Amino acid sequence: MTQNTITTSSMSSFIGGRRRQLLTALAVFVVIALVPRLVTDVYMMNVLILTLLFAALSQSWNLLGGYCGQVSLGHALYFGIGAYATSILYVKFGITPWGGLLTGGIIAALIALALGYPCFRLKGHYFSIATIVIAEIGLLLFHNWDYAGAALGIQWPFTPDSWWTLQFARDKAPYFYFALALFAVTWLVTFAIVESKWGYWWRAVKDNAEAAESLGVTIFHSKMAAAAISAFFTAVGGGFYAAFVSYIDPDSVMHFRFSLLMALPAVLGGVGSLWGPAIGALILIPLAELTRSYLGGSGSGLDLVIYGGLVMIVSLTRPEGILSIIKPAKRGATA
Repeated sequence: MTQNTITTSSMSSFIGGRRRQLLTALAVFVVIALVPRLVTDVYMMNVLILTLLFAALSQSWNLLGGYCGQVSLGHALYFGIGAYATSILYVKFGITPWGGLLTGGIIAALIALALGYPCFRLKGHYFSIATIVIAEIGLLLFHNWDYAGAALGIQWPFTPDSWWTLQFARDKAPYFYFALALFAVTWLVTFAIVESKWGYWWRAVKDNAEAAESLGVTIFHSKMAAAAISAFFTAVGGGFYAAFVSYIDPDSVMHFRFSLLMALPAVLGGVGSLWGPAIGALILIPLAELTRSYLGGSGSGLDLVIYGGLVMIVSLTRPEGILSIIKPAKRGATA
């Protein structure tokens, strides 16, 4: 009887904690949605849009690299696939970018599954190196793919502002709300997964793959699922970025720096946590954009020195992530 009472109490506490997390997240999303009413400067609005976008991208990377422990440094490949799929379908075939976002996400997920078959047989740094090499191969292929514009890229046509074409030249608020929606969706998907069977399997694989396998966890399938979901949302983010900037070329969407900008926020904010990627993006993306704008114009590289120095300080003083300042690092969704 006592054991049943304890079990019921623990379950009630768990459900209550999950409910509080969800309500807190919804409150945060509502507060963020009010920001466009307060920010009128176009440049600052662009910075905020990029911050939300990379918070979503980092959360997507976190599913594979943070929870499943598979540190990918080649997510720029999926980002570029989403950008090119959306651009080609819209510019060459007149298909709405919404169709391109979905198509790019599906293509990226399928490619992630195809690449996962050989790559997930590698362990540790060998897997990370393989993802870098594959992403660089993709960059070279798009550089030489004439149908996709090769090195010249693809220019989106100028059209009246419309949600149908995801083009807003005069008002950036719609882009802000799309980026917020993407971040909210990736957060909610992560929230739903981390306490599911897949979430427990991913964390088991991350902690000790051999022990997890001995307990019946299908390691390979767990990694493949994480890769596909992560690639899907990364590609959707790439498609949105293409609509946002209205012009893409291989270096502007598939360069190695994009892979780093997806991984760094999660690493510095706190990998394997719900809010770590968002906190990391909130610090890193505005820092990168503002230092580049105000200190990088002379070509001295001072902006990169300051940016790199702050990244090193955080890495050395808070290796568990910035989130550990607010709350001690915990496993799973509790962080």
